[in-house]
Amino acid sequence: MLTIVSPAKSLDYSSPVKTKKHTEPTFLNEAEQLIGKLRTLKPADLSSLMNISDALAQENFHRYENWERPFNLKNARQAIYAFKGDVYLGLKAEEFGAADLNFAQKHLRILSGLYGLLRPLDLMQAYRLEMGRQFGVNGSKNLYEFWGSKITKALDNELDSQAYKRKVLINLASNEYFSSVQSQNLDAEIITPQFKDWARGEFRVLSFFAKKARGEMAAFIIKERINSPSKLKEFNIDGYRFSKEESSDTKLVFKRKRAA
Repeated sequence: MLTIVSPAKSLDYSSPVKTKKHTEPTFLNEAEQLIGKLRTLKPADLSSLMNISDALAQENFHRYENWERPFNLKNARQAIYAFKGDVYLGLKAEEFGAADLNFAQKHLRILSGLYGLLRPLDLMQAYRLEMGRQFGVNGSKNLYEFWGSKITKALDNELDSQAYKRKVLINLASNEYFSSVQSQNLDAEIITPQFKDWARGEFRVLSFFAKKARGEMAAFIIKERINSPSKLKEFNIDGYRFSKEESSDTKLVFKRKRAA
């Protein structure tokens, strides 16, 4: 069983990191191609492409300028500690012990516009490049075309290398990032958990809470060493409960109703 999550726009390259263990991203050559194209853009171009402020555009302009190989612990950081968005607020990787990190390294993958697919301990240098942006290299119109089948084949290889006969992908990524996976070509069952909160008289998906819950479920899988999707139904962190009525074989719905 393999779990995928989205990256985050917010990054952290200053807080302490518990381990010096690290690995190298699988698609560094592809990332270098993208960086080469990004370096041809001026800050104003980046601002327009990414719909970001002039200050953020300038920051990322310098990030691309300073991006260099080889990666090491002085110029890069393990991906699981570098991302700091809502998903990672729920994941709380800073609380993982050595055994948790070892399990995560084998069973958790982070999708990325620049790096394609990252293991938790893969080193990455700071960047901003969302998967859904209309940016491509070598004739590709966008990042989905650029990555093509590479991410899907990498996931297939990961699942094949595991000892379990039943191949399952737990999709905790956003639609933007999951769209980089050619699901029709993936040789695995795909199960997508969905998190709903009570709001305005009904249960609905609320972005911030749903993102945090995805991170909490990823942490639940890691800490409990879960290798069977049926065990996911036991997830009850932060008030969420499995809804059998709304769930199916491919979608697991969790609902939470808090007092007003």
